[in-house]
Amino acid sequence: MDETATIFKRLRLPGMEQCWQSLIETRRVDGMCLRDGLQLLLQAESEQRKENRNARLLKQAGFRYQATIIETRFDASRGLDKSRVMELATCAYIRRGIPVLITGPAGTGKSWLATALGHQACMLGFKVRYYNVLKLFEQVTMARIEGTLTRFFGGMADTDLLIIDDFGIRSLDKQQMLDFLEMMEDRHARKSTIIASQLPVANWYDMMKSNSTAADAILDRIVHTAQRFELKGESLRKR
Repeated sequence: MDETATIFKRLRLPGMEQCWQSLIETRRVDGMCLRDGLQLLLQAESEQRKENRNARLLKQAGFRYQATIIETRFDASRGLDKSRVMELATCAYIRRGIPVLITGPAGTGKSWLATALGHQACMLGFKVRYYNVLKLFEQVTMARIEGTLTRFFGGMADTDLLIIDDFGIRSLDKQQMLDFLEMMEDRHARKSTIIASQLPVANWYDMMKSNSTAADAILDRIVHTAQRFELKGESLRKR
């Protein structure tokens, strides 16, 4: 019995190892047929690998908050319609490369909703990255200095869901506009992007007017086909 557990461990099958130990401790192993035992072991290993994968994806996402769809308080009067959010929870929008734009005053739950959708995507096996917009362009600048910009943009292009929070907190300069356009061009109709902003979408052009040509191209790629949530009401933080 100990030799079997050792083999599972050597083969890096922790789910099977743990399930085997449980069967031994509960005296169930002797009364079980080969087919049922094998099914239990394989199921345990599959669940363990899924759990490990989800934990790895959540860590790599770099979420600033912890939020889930289950914990979300839906209120259609605040712009948070449950049926629309649950439709996005299937992550079909990610497979189709559809952007999601979340706007509203401070404290209305924009970051929560963006993170909850990102968490759900991780649970379904998608690669997610969360960035505050200032941190995003800091990393772009560092990658340019270190000569790794091409690799950085490649990583962004391969990310299934990119979440950009606090978009519009300050205007983008000409170089940032070109960098942002490259990221959106790489993702257009291929990968999904969630953008959360206090600014209404109608004001985004003014924030990007340092390069009007790039602004037109960016808005064309992320606005017309996007799912939109316009959150409203007083700040939830006051509660």
